[in-house]
Amino acid sequence: MQEVAPKEAVAEFVDATKRFGDVLAADRMTLRVRRGEFLSFLGPSGCGKTTALRMLAGFEAPTSGQVLIDGQDVSGIPAHRRPVNMVFQHYALFPHMTVAENVGYGLRQRRPRLPRAEIAEKVARSLATVRLDAFTERRIWELSGGQQQRVALARAIINEPKLLLLDEPMAALDAKLRGEMQRELLDLQRSLGITFVLVTHDQEEALSMSDRICIMGKGRIAQIGTPQDLYDRPRTRYVADFVGKANVIEAEVERVTGDAAVIRLPGGDAARVVCMPDEQRRAVAVAVRPEALRLAASDAIAPEGAAMLPARVTHRTFLGDHTEYLLRHEGIGALQVNVPRQADRATGGHDVGAEVHVLWEPGAGLVLTSDD
Repeated sequence: MQEVAPKEAVAEFVDATKRFGDVLAADRMTLRVRRGEFLSFLGPSGCGKTTALRMLAGFEAPTSGQVLIDGQDVSGIPAHRRPVNMVFQHYALFPHMTVAENVGYGLRQRRPRLPRAEIAEKVARSLATVRLDAFTERRIWELSGGQQQRVALARAIINEPKLLLLDEPMAALDAKLRGEMQRELLDLQRSLGITFVLVTHDQEEALSMSDRICIMGKGRIAQIGTPQDLYDRPRTRYVADFVGKANVIEAEVERVTGDAAVIRLPGGDAARVVCMPDEQRRAVAVAVRPEALRLAASDAIAPEGAAMLPARVTHRTFLGDHTEYLLRHEGIGALQVNVPRQADRATGGHDVGAEVHVLWEPGAGLVLTSDD
C-alpha cells in the first residue's frame, strides 16, 4: 500500500470494520483526517462515532481494514505507544492529586525518566496555555466543571500529540459554559496547530467548531464535508434531518433544467428546487430549511417565480431571535417556518388558527438522494 504523505493526512481509515460479536459497529470506514484540521464525528447514539475514535486512540483494533497514522499501520500498536492523547467525557482526573500533579502524570510515567525541572517547566507551560497557571496547587474537587476540563486539556496537550481526541468533553457542562468552552477549545486548537478529532451528538457544537464534519449512521459515513456544505447540500434524508432542521416533502419531478427542477407538491402546487445532478427519479424527497420559507397573509400576491402554499398556523413559539411557526398544509401535512424577529414584528405576526400563505422562493429546496 502507498503511504500517505504527511502533508496530506495525519491519520486515515482504510476499509476499517469493527465487529463486537454480531454487532457491526464500524462498516468499511474510509476517511482521511487532514493535518491541523478540527474534525468532528457527529451522529446519534450507536452510530459508530465513538468506535471510530477508539480505533484511532488504540483502545479498539479494527476487525478488518487498517488505521494509519502518518502513513504507518497502527492497528496492532497499543494506545500508550501512539502519538495520540484523549480527553474523556468525565475527564478521568485524579481527585487526590493537585492540578499540577494531574497534568504532569503522563510525563512522570515516561521511561527513561525525565528530570523534575523539565517536567515542571512543561507543566507550567501547558497550564499557562489553558489559563490555569494560578491553580497549580488546587485539588480537583476545588475546581469548577470548566476548570476541570481545562486541566484535562492541559494533561492531553503536554505530550504534544499529533492527534488530540475528544470524547464528548462538554456534555457535562451547562449551556452557557459549554458555549464558552467551545470557543476556548477552538482558539486552543488554532494556536497549537494540533489535529483535533471530536465525537459529539450535539449538532450545534459540531457546526460551530469544525472544519469538517463526518456524519455517521449505522456504522457508516453518511456524508462528510464542511458545516456549510452539510447544511446547504445534504445528500440524504438522514443527513438533512440530523444537521439542523428540515421540512422533508415527498414530491414528483415535472422537468429538470440544468441543476434545477420543477416539482409538483402534494396538493398540486409547483415549486422550483435545486436538483442533485445524478437524480433521474420522478418521485423524490425534497428538503427545505424552515428559514428558507416565508409567511404572508392569505390575500398576498405571490412574487414572480415563487410558489404560495395555503396553510393554517397550528403552533407559534417565540424563541428570542426568531419565531417558530408550525403549520398544516392540506396536501403536505406539517410544515415548520422560522421567521426572524424583525420580520415577525413588521407583519404583526400570525396567531394560532390563522390562514396564511407559505412563500417558497425558487431554489429554496433541494432534491435528496436515497438513504441507501
